[in-house]
Amino acid sequence: MNKWILISLLLMSWMPTQKIDLVQDNAKFADKQMRFMLQQLDGSKDSFPHSIYPEGKLKLVDIYGWTSGFFPGSLWLTYELNKKDTFLLREAKEWTKKLEPIKDLTSNHDIGFMMYCSYGNAYRITKNEAYKNILIQAANSLCTRFNPKVGCIKSWDNAYTIGKKVYYQYPVIMDNMMNLELLCFASKVTHNPKYKEIAISHADKTLENNIRSDYSSFHVVNYDSLTGKPLFKVTHQGYANNSTWARGEAWGIYGFTMMYRETKQQRYLDAACNMANYFLNNKNLPKDKIPYWDFNISLLGYTPPIHYDTSKVSLFKRDASSAAVVCSALFELYGFTKQEHYYKDAVAILQSLSSPKYRNNEGKNGFLLNHSVGNFPGGYDIDVPLCYADYYFLEALNRYQQLNKKG
Repeated sequence: MNKWILISLLLMSWMPTQKIDLVQDNAKFADKQMRFMLQQLDGSKDSFPHSIYPEGKLKLVDIYGWTSGFFPGSLWLTYELNKKDTFLLREAKEWTKKLEPIKDLTSNHDIGFMMYCSYGNAYRITKNEAYKNILIQAANSLCTRFNPKVGCIKSWDNAYTIGKKVYYQYPVIMDNMMNLELLCFASKVTHNPKYKEIAISHADKTLENNIRSDYSSFHVVNYDSLTGKPLFKVTHQGYANNSTWARGEAWGIYGFTMMYRETKQQRYLDAACNMANYFLNNKNLPKDKIPYWDFNISLLGYTPPIHYDTSKVSLFKRDASSAAVVCSALFELYGFTKQEHYYKDAVAILQSLSSPKYRNNEGKNGFLLNHSVGNFPGGYDIDVPLCYADYYFLEALNRYQQLNKKG
């Protein structure tokens, strides 16, 4: 047999095994890390892992921290990946139950993150009606933040722009797209259209005002609460007001993909595709497809609203959390479009995140991924593990596995 034919046959037999191994290897790693994290949290009544401090100590939040739902959600997703491990199921239930009081929270738009990542996965996997009822109440709480005049859910109360220069009257951030899934779910299970109508209104206003003509995005749009008109557009976690914060773009890609799934409205699919194309084809995206925390760092024409002392900290930090969000979204986007490049890019991101460069060392602090950036202008969570990077990494692995099962 010709040696090149033999090599080709060997490669063909090797490739599917690599697909399976990517999931299995990460599933085993996640199982070990979750167990290690649980050991560290032993005796912690209602504190949830968020990140780590510079000295390596766990950084925790209480149930009202916006990231509280990601760890219970990660337990559910790891349970799925590891073929229904009963220990993980018990822990997922216990950590989810701790968040029940949040169902009545009306002071925070992130109730969608907090409840749908935890209780949403719990209901999806178990079909327990008690979980469903709690989610419906959480959706009712989120609806209280909707202003019909603006057409959006208000993101923050009593907040100022970077440097506390200007007070936000009615801020709406790209992140808020992620909380609309809770509303779509509530309409689906109650057969009441009001929740989805609010989600559609918010998504349409975000599409109109947060997205630029090239499908890059503004992080924050501040509205006049009386007229509903935009007052100004700025960043809060990005490099400059006119730059593109990487995770903001990621939230948009994911959010509009989700809204297409829930509504089948073409404008949302178009937005998701165009934002994904902006992200993936950006000349400032590194070859391994793990972005810096902003696409326009130090470029001419982009002036940060605060001074950065680059002698103390490098501005060029990668953000694995943005990559994980996009990776998960791309697998779903591929399912809707059948455009192979979305699948290939998602796999490439998954492989990068699974590499020693970004995946954590086993037995170290309990997180899965390193090198994420939470809030660079705020000066915290810079180049650290983050719970939401782990969550969307696990979700991407689950989606990758499901796509391969379907062939």
